[in-house]
Amino acid sequence: MVDSEEDRENAACHCAPPQPDSGKAESEREKRYRERMQRKKEVIDSAIARADQNKGLLLILTGNGKGKSSSAFGMIARALGHGMRVGVAQFIKSRKDTGEEAFFQHQENVIWHVLGEGFTWDTQDLARDSETAQRGWAIVQAMLRDPTLDLIVLDELTYPIKFGWLDLTMVLNDLKNRPPMQHVVITGRAAPDALCEAADTVTEMRDIKHAYRAGIQAQKGIDL
Repeated sequence: MVDSEEDRENAACHCAPPQPDSGKAESEREKRYRERMQRKKEVIDSAIARADQNKGLLLILTGNGKGKSSSAFGMIARALGHGMRVGVAQFIKSRKDTGEEAFFQHQENVIWHVLGEGFTWDTQDLARDSETAQRGWAIVQAMLRDPTLDLIVLDELTYPIKFGWLDLTMVLNDLKNRPPMQHVVITGRAAPDALCEAADTVTEMRDIKHAYRAGIQAQKGIDL
């Protein structure tokens, strides 16, 4: 028996799988995405509304990973973009050929002090290292009393504290009594607990992999 054309059309309608409505599916996806982003926006807007304080911050960048000083120098660039005045005090480091100093020391609103005489394994002189740190902190104390400095970076300050060259109580007291709107960024490994407790923001850099351990020298623009 030969099927009629109508029979063949009916069979095709029953056998062919239904085609998904791609436009409707995409519309549902967009709706869910929009609803999710709206909820996220409400949470973020609420958090922003609650942040109604304005004060000078104390930030600690610590940990064994690379990027502590680099992050601080990034904040210097950001501050200069806002027309702010910046003071930098570098402990431990003694070299003056770094890219950051070459660039920032020529900026009108930057005061730059290299206070160290090199790494402790280079100097190998406890009394000398301690005296150097004390002289350096006297310069920092003057900076912390200067209300015209909006941001101060104390690069690798944690080491003079760790080695006992600087008294932690004195450091905390000087930080506490700085001008109310003055921001301070401290970098270095093994930041003491008391310093972290006094800080507003603490970030720990984690060391996962470093080119140095593969025998690669410090690179300009990356490490110095």
